[in-house]
Amino acid sequence: MEIVGADLTDPRHRDGIVAVLDSYARDPMGGGTPLSPDVRARVADGLRDHPTALVLLALDAGRTVGVAVCFFGYSTFAARPLLNVHDLAVLPSLRGKGVGRALLAAAEARAREAGCCRLTLEVLDGNGPARGLYESFGFRDVAVGEKGPTRFLAKPLEPVRPPGEA
Repeated sequence: MEIVGADLTDPRHRDGIVAVLDSYARDPMGGGTPLSPDVRARVADGLRDHPTALVLLALDAGRTVGVAVCFFGYSTFAARPLLNVHDLAVLPSLRGKGVGRALLAAAEARAREAGCCRLTLEVLDGNGPARGLYESFGFRDVAVGEKGPTRFLAKPLEPVRPPGEA
C-alpha cells in the first residue's frame, strides 16, 4: 500500500475518491445513504477547485482503498495554519488494517511541512473504532482553560439560487 497526493485530473483518482466516499456514506456511521448522483458528479471537481484542499489516497495495487480529504485553515490564536481532516474513509473490507493510520500519518507529515500548529477533525461520538484510532494517534477533545471541551456546531444553509430560478 502507498499513500499519494490525489491527482484530481486523473480519472482513476477521481473515481476512487467517489467510490470510497460513497462506501462510507452507505455505512451507518456515514448516514446510511449513498451519495446522490449530483454529488458523485461534482465532488472531484469541487475538491480540485477548492484553494485549500489536500486529498490523500491510499492505493493498493493502484486501486484506491482509502481517502483523507483535508483543508488548510488558519489559527488566529497561534498565527499559523492548521489542517482539518474533514473526511477519513477506508473501504469496509480494509478497516482495521492500518490504512486509516497511514492516511493520518501522511496528513500529519503534510501539516508539519506546511508549518501547521495542529491537526483537527470531527468524529461521531458513537463511532468507537474511529474514535479509538484518533485517540491512539493523539487526538483529544479540545478544552480552553478550565472551561471544558469545545463543541462542533453546524448550521445548514440552503444553496443560493440565481434570481428568477425557482
